[in-house]
Amino acid sequence: MKTVIFDLDGTIADTSKDLLNAANSCFESLGYKKVLSQTEHYTTAFSGGRALLRTGFDLIGHEYNEDKISQHYLTFLQDYERNISIYSVLYPEVRNAVNQLKNKSFCVGICTNKPEFLAEKLMANLNFREEFGSLIGADTLPVRKPDPAPLIEAIKRCGGSLSEALLVGDTVTDFKTARAAGIPIILVEFENSQDLRYLKADAYLTDYKDLLAVSKSILS
Repeated sequence: MKTVIFDLDGTIADTSKDLLNAANSCFESLGYKKVLSQTEHYTTAFSGGRALLRTGFDLIGHEYNEDKISQHYLTFLQDYERNISIYSVLYPEVRNAVNQLKNKSFCVGICTNKPEFLAEKLMANLNFREEFGSLIGADTLPVRKPDPAPLIEAIKRCGGSLSEALLVGDTVTDFKTARAAGIPIILVEFENSQDLRYLKADAYLTDYKDLLAVSKSILS
């Protein structure tokens, strides 16, 4: 069965402000205020909490190692869980696009590097979880993207087949994951998205109204 798997942050929903706020809360606990900005670090947010913490520590000139990042990441997760959907919103037309795919007998699922329990909570809060046949998070398996195993598992759990699947994402990590799994990749290009044209994805999408047509063309 033809299958479309979606990344979450930066692909299904704009979660940047809630992620940035959670990271800034960590820095505030250290005595620093508003280290990260919504304008300058928008795309960094979609690489996850650890990336935000590394960026923030670099900005304030604070020495750190990965053990320290892991320590503060726990604080980040606690704050983010409490405020996970204050400002997060679905991208325009994504709900309609998913329903159009399902109406044409496509399987749809999610493969994200957000911890599974947070991904489940966010999608439930956005009232958009039931539409998807699978949700694989960063900790569902022992490995995470760009390892292809989570993507392959997301395809399997929603009843699809690897030979007729594609990934919709927004980062280099998504691109590498799709290529490692041997399937096509559509990269979204929304306002403030990273410029990833150099990657030569199978398609680029600026409007979810076009997703069905693009998916059918790729998986023809």
